[in-house]
Amino acid sequence: MKRKYTVLLIALLVVAGLFIGGLSGCQRDRGTAAVKDTLVVALPGMPIALDPGHTNDLPSSQMQLQIYDTLFRMDYDMSIIPNLAERYEWENPTRLRVFLKRGVLFHNGDEFKANDVKFTLERAVNLPHVSSLADMIESVTVVNDYEATIQLAYPFVPFLANIAQPGMSILNERAVTEMGQPAHAMAPVGTGPYRLVNIVQGDRLEFTRWDNYWGTPAPVENLTVRVISDVATRLISLETGEIDIMLNGAPQDLNRIRNHPDLQLIHEMNLATHYISFNVTRPPFTDVRVRHAIQHALDMDSIAQAAFLGAFPRTRGPINTRVWSSIADSLEPFEYNPQRARQLLAEAGFPNGFSMDLYLNEGNPQRLDVAEITQNMLRQVGINASIQIVEWGSYLSLLDRGEADMYILGWSNPFDPDRGLYTMFHTSNWGSAGNQTFYSNPEVDRLLEAGRVETNPTRRMEIYQQAQRIIRDDSPWIFMVAGAEIVGIRNNVRGFNVHPSGRHKFFTVSFSN
Repeated sequence: MKRKYTVLLIALLVVAGLFIGGLSGCQRDRGTAAVKDTLVVALPGMPIALDPGHTNDLPSSQMQLQIYDTLFRMDYDMSIIPNLAERYEWENPTRLRVFLKRGVLFHNGDEFKANDVKFTLERAVNLPHVSSLADMIESVTVVNDYEATIQLAYPFVPFLANIAQPGMSILNERAVTEMGQPAHAMAPVGTGPYRLVNIVQGDRLEFTRWDNYWGTPAPVENLTVRVISDVATRLISLETGEIDIMLNGAPQDLNRIRNHPDLQLIHEMNLATHYISFNVTRPPFTDVRVRHAIQHALDMDSIAQAAFLGAFPRTRGPINTRVWSSIADSLEPFEYNPQRARQLLAEAGFPNGFSMDLYLNEGNPQRLDVAEITQNMLRQVGINASIQIVEWGSYLSLLDRGEADMYILGWSNPFDPDRGLYTMFHTSNWGSAGNQTFYSNPEVDRLLEAGRVETNPTRRMEIYQQAQRIIRDDSPWIFMVAGAEIVGIRNNVRGFNVHPSGRHKFFTVSFSN
């Protein structure tokens, strides 16, 4: 009998050991210490595309940053630093020589060479989502395997910053050509610190460290990016330790994160601008009097405070005050004046108001708050706004096609006024290229084109400030708030910093014991 109990006890211990081993699959022994080998990050939305040329949305470029490298990178102070480029020389204002790092390997084992640079940059010129970053490129010449010359059509001051964006990440020519773009988008081949190993649509992306990475290897072997659209669920997952980093926290949760014993809060301003937008090609928003009426019908100071609780600063212009040449602080706001709103509606032929749809994406409680308060205020002047909430990918497609009357959105990373204004307001960028308002003003086009070729900083600033004044008066956007990062991280997370662009590196992160 004693022997039977002994055998049973040993069997139970073996089973228990297997069970514990299964639970600790995210750990490995290093001496006596168990170290986590998987970093889990939560995002609110699924990336639209992992091919850098086929989207410009934030979740996608966030993931591209982990997979690929660019010729140059933008540091945390927004300075531009060579990355895959070893060094560079401007031969004249339109001709750039780039000398490439040697021995850099793509995830398929191919060596990075100048032909990959030529393929990537010339391809980007013709892709709508990133063409505004690249359409000043006239040609790329391969000098040898480790040197390329980029010829611009005109001098363009922020060119290095443009090609430092995730949308200009360097692709492996052979991989894209042989696999085809759709297959490559699902199994991307980059030179970055992590390589993608699995996608579960709508749920997660799984990465593993690229051990042949040319730079500093990622301290953590595996990266899992979970898609959790509900911000409350994201926070609970952080508190329970199910995830290690939570992006896009809610303003109402600042104190909850700050006061939690196991969490750290990061709350910093970024370069984004959040706005309510009209599609100015859809009646009745073709009439500027209607757009002005809605501006006067909305108490934007109250809306911003109620929805963002002061965590996001109020803005009154199309580009964030952190961006050079912004005059958001000095542009005259539209007075909250419902009587003036009703008067303008009557002048435009709508004395009894009208009905319209107001769109936003799911999983963003602040935008929902903005939509509901906007709906109530518009009702006071006779406008019936029906709120439509759409999944992120479908939402962007709908906006690209110009099918929304009004919508709520944000634009991140206007590191230069060209990126913040030309991309979003020039006629050539209608739809997927960025101008989802379908706004067009010949004078604004002229100014933004002049800003692209102007090299004198004083004159360039004057051009962009004049354009901002016209855009304010034309009202394709209702300016709402400037952007902020609200990030919660577990106390054992080390080496994570938020980037002003809203695109963060996870390959610098480690865990404390």
